Amino acid sequence: MEERIWHRFYDPGVPPSLEYEDLTIRDLLARSARRYAERPAVIFLNCRLSYAQLEDQVRRCAAALAALGVGKGSRVAVHAPNVPQTVIAFFAIQYLGAHAVMTNPLYAEPEIEHQWNDAGVEVAITMDFLWDRLLRGMRAKLPVKHYVIASIPEYLRFPLRQLAPLKLKKMDPPAWAKVRAEPGLHFFRPLVSGSEPRVPEVAIDMDDVALLQYTGGTTGVSKGAMLTQRNISCNVQQITAWFTGLEPGREVLLASLPAFHIFGLTVCTTWPVANGAAMVLMANPRDIPLMVKNISKHRVTLLPSVPALFNAVNQYPGIDKIDISSVKYCFSGSAPLPEDVQTRFEALTGSKIVEGFGLTETSPVVTVNPLDGRRKIGHIGIPIPDTDVKVVDPEDGLEEMPTGQEGELIVKGPQVMKGYWNMPDETAHMIRNGWLYTGDLAVMDEDGYLRIVGRKKDMILAGGYNIFPDEIDRVLMSHPDVVEACTIGVPDEKRGETVKSFIQLRPGAVVTEAELTEYCRERLARYKVPKLWEFREELPKSSMMKLLRRVLRDEEIRKRGDAGA
Repeated sequence: MEERIWHRFYDPGVPPSLEYEDLTIRDLLARSARRYAERPAVIFLNCRLSYAQLEDQVRRCAAALAALGVGKGSRVAVHAPNVPQTVIAFFAIQYLGAHAVMTNPLYAEPEIEHQWNDAGVEVAITMDFLWDRLLRGMRAKLPVKHYVIASIPEYLRFPLRQLAPLKLKKMDPPAWAKVRAEPGLHFFRPLVSGSEPRVPEVAIDMDDVALLQYTGGTTGVSKGAMLTQRNISCNVQQITAWFTGLEPGREVLLASLPAFHIFGLTVCTTWPVANGAAMVLMANPRDIPLMVKNISKHRVTLLPSVPALFNAVNQYPGIDKIDISSVKYCFSGSAPLPEDVQTRFEALTGSKIVEGFGLTETSPVVTVNPLDGRRKIGHIGIPIPDTDVKVVDPEDGLEEMPTGQEGELIVKGPQVMKGYWNMPDETAHMIRNGWLYTGDLAVMDEDGYLRIVGRKKDMILAGGYNIFPDEIDRVLMSHPDVVEACTIGVPDEKRGETVKSFIQLRPGAVVTEAELTEYCRERLARYKVPKLWEFREELPKSSMMKLLRRVLRDEEIRKRGDAGA
């Protein structure tokens, strides 16, 4: 790695380049099972699995999947929230050299139909309530030969195992269902328990595909990013090198971010396993009372999360009287982190939050703020070891932009995907001369720190000016009475587009449009100040608690279309 300006801001002990161990994802678990056999690996309600027990369950699951015909290169879907079976299944797939297809349990029928047919999924591991509610009726549309049905209570101990179905089936929607046997259906716990932990010998290369991670489909058809063993293993080793204060075998990580998302899969699942950390699983990331309880009860030390969840903990009633001081390091991604949210959470815990950036196609981590060095508020940090970045002209994609000017962020490093599954043209558009074009618009300062100003597709063109919604949202969220803000461009006959902001206020707060307009005028150029406002009790979010700008944009287009009809 050639010397870059940002390397001088690395924390002591973090090298610009690493000597990577050729460890597959399977190797990472096997090593931790040897080193930390009796240490807790998975904690879920009253279920606890040590590393030795986790590896045993993984090996049994792999043997069971092999008996169903899964081998090297097979595609296996994991369609579940963060429960023990998700962790077991993901690593079992890796033991066989198959491709995991992590699938959001909130997906609707068209999304699953597209992704599983595109991938050619042969075996799907899903939940009883998802089979009952969705998949049973889709069976004829899918290529799946075998379904393995998991159930939330089956890894719980007495008395929760007996009591959980009563509570789960009363939820809206229900999270438990009784599934009757039929051809091609298998039940997870009996299938795993009835198999010996003897896994077929499979040669797995570092450049073999480990994962088909589908993008959210916000820019068109959802695409399967082919992430290799090397991509994920290197990214895990890069993150480990960055967090110099880690104590292998002693950390406790709250896995509230879903494993069906690449942030949750790498940072909340594979990274802790590589370091012998205990994973405290949360099936519902929005359950803030349980989140706070888990942090306090299990003495969580590592908390990868998103700004909305940090803010929710800050506002939790009575949080000042709850001991959450065990938290040491937090990693924030997915959305801009407001300064007041960061300051408040760090004061509550004594921890440090470092804001970072990544995307599906980069396994995902690309940049992070230093832990002990210079953290720049509002910036996504600097590239991690062996990662190179440029900010280039968004039109030609070649000319490097001067310091302080916006351009498209492009990335090169060992964590960059192999390409898109069965989409050579899309791959060629995304990866050019070894550089991955992110579609994110960024500014690099004189120290090499990066600030995201928006997405190319989200950029608002109003009266000839380029306006970046993220910049406006960050200003609005610095207002003491604004919980969340999301800005879009809406059609305008005179300006082409004009700026509209959707606002969620703090409960009980009263703020007028005029007050917010004045607040923005003091902090933004006048052409960036929103001209239209809409107050809502809640803004639409993804399963990763990321604000869904496209949903608001689609609603606005429909509304205007109906008005003109």
